[in-house]
Amino acid sequence: MVAGSWMFFPPPVFNVTDPDGNKVTDEAILDYITKSLGPESCYTSSMRSVGVKQSTDHTSIELTGSDRPGLLSEVSAVLTHLKCNVVNAEVWTHNMRAAAVMQVTDEETGSAITDPEKLSRIQELLCNVLKGSNKSRGARTDVSHGVTHTERRLHQMMFADRDYERGNNEELDEKQRPNVSVVNWYEKDYSIVTITSKDRPKLLFDTVCTLTDMEYVVFHANIDAEGPEAHQEYYIKHIDGSPVKSEAERQRIIQCLEAAIERRVSEGLKLELCTMDRVGLLSDVTRLFRENSLAVTRAEVTTRAGKAVNTFYVSDASGSPVDAKTIDSIRQAIGQTILKVKGSPEELKPVSQESPTRFLFGGLFKSRSFVNFGLVRSYS
Repeated sequence: MVAGSWMFFPPPVFNVTDPDGNKVTDEAILDYITKSLGPESCYTSSMRSVGVKQSTDHTSIELTGSDRPGLLSEVSAVLTHLKCNVVNAEVWTHNMRAAAVMQVTDEETGSAITDPEKLSRIQELLCNVLKGSNKSRGARTDVSHGVTHTERRLHQMMFADRDYERGNNEELDEKQRPNVSVVNWYEKDYSIVTITSKDRPKLLFDTVCTLTDMEYVVFHANIDAEGPEAHQEYYIKHIDGSPVKSEAERQRIIQCLEAAIERRVSEGLKLELCTMDRVGLLSDVTRLFRENSLAVTRAEVTTRAGKAVNTFYVSDASGSPVDAKTIDSIRQAIGQTILKVKGSPEELKPVSQESPTRFLFGGLFKSRSFVNFGLVRSYS
């Protein structure tokens, strides 16, 4: 769970199932898990990047800035203008902040961008787009040729951007927030973190990554996620060996864990696009969304064997339910078989604990686990 926490104990054991609750039998998946957790894995504890490997296939662009309607469309338009093709991307928003990790290639070469002047131009223009008219919070654009764990990196970027700090004017129903508490167990010199929230895919990943990035070591944990709610309990110490020392530290842990749970969850109507990839595809699609007053609350962009497989979560920019006629109009423009709706506009409801003020981008844990000093067992 946390590097070093099992140093003198038996190696951890995980009993896992696929998202449908069935036994994992795919040899490719099992081999991937073995390599990811084995000595060939490229994990590093650096906050700058996680598991970085050099790549000549693409250039990675990391973006953080203030969220606003149409931002993804503007970012995509700039990359298209600079003759960059977005082959993979994941974008999140939370608490009026946006973060994205985008992998792009040069239109002419089809590989990573190596021209220093072009890379500098990309950074300059994207940074200007991210800043917009909001001068109160900064924007950041980084370019590299590394390969990293995208979701882990997004957590680190938003944590560094302090998206966990809620503004004085932000109103969020307390019932929508995860319930997080932190108390000290003085007899054992631990701090106990308890979390109750709606269960969802990758909830455990999001929680543990945040504790790790905050430099806490998990010595023992109990996880119960059999019903619609997930209950997590962690016994932690800071890497210096101490439990939580102050009220300010306790509040910071609570805020950061709330943000980690909220920032990934998507709200809005799910749309899936599948077509042959081309330069400018993301720009064209997001422009149609913006022109039809749809806000993209999260997006996942992938390219497989020359085919673009993209997922968008959209909502009406005014906060109203998505109009079915609007979706029909967009599907006619893009292609009925290319863009598919995964849900009904009439049934559109927020499905997360996230703030409703989101405009831009953006494994099911259904078992009971007992974690004790590196030994993990799951019970169906």
